[in-house]
Amino acid sequence: MQAVTITGAGGPEVLVLSTVAAPEPREGEVVVEVVAAGVNRADVQQRKGLYPPPKGGSELPGLEVSGRVAALGPGTEDSGWALGDEVCALLSGGGYAESVAVPVGQLLPVPHGVRLADAAALPEVACTVWSNLVTEAGLREGETVLVHGGSSGIGTMAIQVASALGARVVVTAGSQAKLDACRELGADVLVNYREQDFVEEVRAATEGRGADVILDVVGATYLGRNLEALAPDGRLVVIGLLGGRRAELDLGTLLMKRARVSATSLRSRSVADKARIVADVREHVWPWVEQGRVRPVIQSRHPLAEAGEAHREMETSGHVGKILLDVRAG
Repeated sequence: MQAVTITGAGGPEVLVLSTVAAPEPREGEVVVEVVAAGVNRADVQQRKGLYPPPKGGSELPGLEVSGRVAALGPGTEDSGWALGDEVCALLSGGGYAESVAVPVGQLLPVPHGVRLADAAALPEVACTVWSNLVTEAGLREGETVLVHGGSSGIGTMAIQVASALGARVVVTAGSQAKLDACRELGADVLVNYREQDFVEEVRAATEGRGADVILDVVGATYLGRNLEALAPDGRLVVIGLLGGRRAELDLGTLLMKRARVSATSLRSRSVADKARIVADVREHVWPWVEQGRVRPVIQSRHPLAEAGEAHREMETSGHVGKILLDVRAG
């Protein structure tokens, strides 16, 4: 089959379309014939040599796809899936390819009303957002959540999920165009981080109380300021390291606010953990998608052979929502 391989750590030019062995399903896996694949920041980090796949995972990049079930592996005969079913899937890797083997618990049906080719924009962000905002942070109706990078793939999903939960959503982004897009998705308070202090804006929007939950993709450079922006009993969840890995943590502030800081990664979780998250997303998020309350937000599409161009686009950080690779006609 054709797949995008990484020839060595480096720039987008190291992504090369190659002929590789087609996957064979192992126990508990199915093979999906890929129609489209999502491009994620983790793929860029893997290409640079900074984020290797988990042990036993595919060396090929790609954490989510949509397509059709092409083969059922041992132990999946009674799983409820059949050949030809249209699905999308959460992966540990291998999505930039014509076919990929997937643990059966990581499959999701394509929601009614969503095109098969667009469904690749959903699994990774939906699972990341639900597992962090709801399972980890316990976001509830009436609370205020601060979402950093509101125009990113994760950010656009977080805005919609938090709004559907009945939370008040504050977002940061770096341009008015991005903030306008966030408003259209349901964000209530818009902060241009290039011109405004997000701590002051959060306090002003909450009468000095702060945000109950913060979802952060920046990491080190925002740690101290995020603690300042937290409300009493607030929860900060760090899911990215765009601003570095190391920072000082003021335990006094943490104690006074009775706050909680956690850091999570979806890719490194066990197959069983991912299956539980996928099941939660199917139960809670998929109905919102089918009702039109949550939708895939897609910036652009590139042919599989132009994965390098997709990475260049992501690294400019000018996109709103998801970047996809088209593999075959949907």
